[in-house]
Amino acid sequence: MENKGSVLMQKYELGRLLGQGTFAKVYYARNLKSGQSVAIKVIDKEKILKSGLIEQIKREVSGMKLVRHPHVVQLYEVMASKNKIYFVMEYVKGGDLFNKVVKGKLKENVARKYFQQLISAIDFCHSRGVYHRDLKLENLLLDENGNLKVSDFGLSALAESKHQDGLLHTTCGTPTYVAPEVITRRGYDGSTADIWSCGVILFVLLAGYLPFQDSNLMEMYKKIAKGEFKCPKSFPREVRRLLSKILDTNPNTRISIANIMENAWFKKGFNSSVSIKTELDSKESTPLDADAVFGPCDNGGIVSDSKQELAKPTNWNAFDIISLSAGLDLSGLFDENHKKEERFTSRQPSSAIISKLEDIAKHLRLKVKKKVGGLLKLEGENVGRKGVLSIEAEIFEVTPCFHLVEVKKSSGDTLEYRDILKQEIRPALKDIVWAWQGDQQRQQQGQQLQPS
Repeated sequence: MENKGSVLMQKYELGRLLGQGTFAKVYYARNLKSGQSVAIKVIDKEKILKSGLIEQIKREVSGMKLVRHPHVVQLYEVMASKNKIYFVMEYVKGGDLFNKVVKGKLKENVARKYFQQLISAIDFCHSRGVYHRDLKLENLLLDENGNLKVSDFGLSALAESKHQDGLLHTTCGTPTYVAPEVITRRGYDGSTADIWSCGVILFVLLAGYLPFQDSNLMEMYKKIAKGEFKCPKSFPREVRRLLSKILDTNPNTRISIANIMENAWFKKGFNSSVSIKTELDSKESTPLDADAVFGPCDNGGIVSDSKQELAKPTNWNAFDIISLSAGLDLSGLFDENHKKEERFTSRQPSSAIISKLEDIAKHLRLKVKKKVGGLLKLEGENVGRKGVLSIEAEIFEVTPCFHLVEVKKSSGDTLEYRDILKQEIRPALKDIVWAWQGDQQRQQQGQQLQPS
């Protein structure tokens, strides 16, 4: 059904592949009846069911059907078969802003035009109770006329997603563009968080590089948390002032979209009454049922195996790693008296990590018990001074080939555990470990203590 030249649902002729990700492929297609060019996102239903991404897909459908604006990629309709979900969307053929900026910073009037279109689109989204939460250059497309189109609402949130405190609490987005309050996990306002991301985008358009960047993720976050950035000398004074108000680390005093739109620099050449906006908003859109696309399959949409195997490692994103990094407690999630875990990252697939841990257990004569959620338990046979030694290793997937592994003692003697960890486990893991948490920091501290 998705091969080039095939006809989908007797309605669309599929063409070349435009791009692909872990769970979806995007094809160019043509409406057989009208001849209109469209982009069709083909999503593998089984993969998203297995990965627990149903709600994310539903959010994307719900968010996009609420927002019909000239600077937002339009979702025309959603179709589904037994195994696939199809998003039929506006075809935007000018590429994304990232590829444009890679060639060099933009001229002030060009950057302002894109920023005006971005703010106009996000203002409209917020008026419909939709918060994007992943604004970045890669998600800003350009049409054949060079006009901006906001895309990818997969991480968007709706107004009803707010908790009783009136805030959103899901940590998501791209670290280099995300507002500091999002990472602290204490709750945030979706509109002010989007505004911060818009500020980062404006900076990049004019500078050609990110305002907050560092090869060390933790150092980069510290810069974001403190709002430490420096504008190039080429930035006009009005832009510097505007950016200082947008990239305000305090969301309560951060400038609003309404005030951005009243800013003198922003208003230059800006047409606030876009006629096409009213036209698009007044059109009746095709009903899009976010729940219907997950209709029952032969087995109820649930994939199960008869064999009892280790479940897929828990999925983690960059923010989960940040929250576990040494030297910075973002939200008081962890009891200071209970930090007995050792963590390492690995570029190996989970199967290789599991195999290595099983080999270590065999060498140490420990029994291996597999549990759900990427957890292995290595248990001794003999009762020691404080009971049977038991070590847990939990694998968290960041990408299919990048994992965070947490090792800790769950029972037994602490001294025995520390000795085995240092003398046996850590050396045996050297072939698959990319970095142990805290090692770099300890090495730096050691160097500082050495006499000059």
